[in-house]
Amino acid sequence: MRLPRSGAGWTTAVFGLLALLLGALGLIWPETQLRLLGFEVPAERAPGDYTGTFLTASSMASFNMGVYYLLAVATEWRPFYRFTVWFRLVTFTVFTIAVLSDVAPDRFFAVAAWEGLGAVATAVGLWWDARRAAAATDDSVPGPVPATDTAR
Repeated sequence: MRLPRSGAGWTTAVFGLLALLLGALGLIWPETQLRLLGFEVPAERAPGDYTGTFLTASSMASFNMGVYYLLAVATEWRPFYRFTVWFRLVTFTVFTIAVLSDVAPDRFFAVAAWEGLGAVATAVGLWWDARRAAAATDDSVPGPVPATDTAR
């Protein structure tokens, strides 16, 4: 795989790689993943407790999402970068509300912050890339050419 070719590509690659690795962590060592997120890991689960099932599903989703993000970086799919900015801001909002309404532990706010900061970083990367492209275009287009004064 090639390295990212833009600022937005780098931010997307970092997120994609981490999503892939954390998804793999949840699949291989689910207890470690739960501890990282601030959830309890009891010695024994009660009947009807589907925490393991949910963690497997969300870890697989994270792993797949990491692959999608890295594929977008490999193809420099800029519309995908723009799309992720908005939906990562939505994710930030939902996760923050989950913490504030005591649905998730306070440490889970780190996940919300990661999403929000990632969205802002990608937005800044897109802006920076657009500025660089505009500057390169301005440098390659010749300015007005002075007309010669032959009518005198």
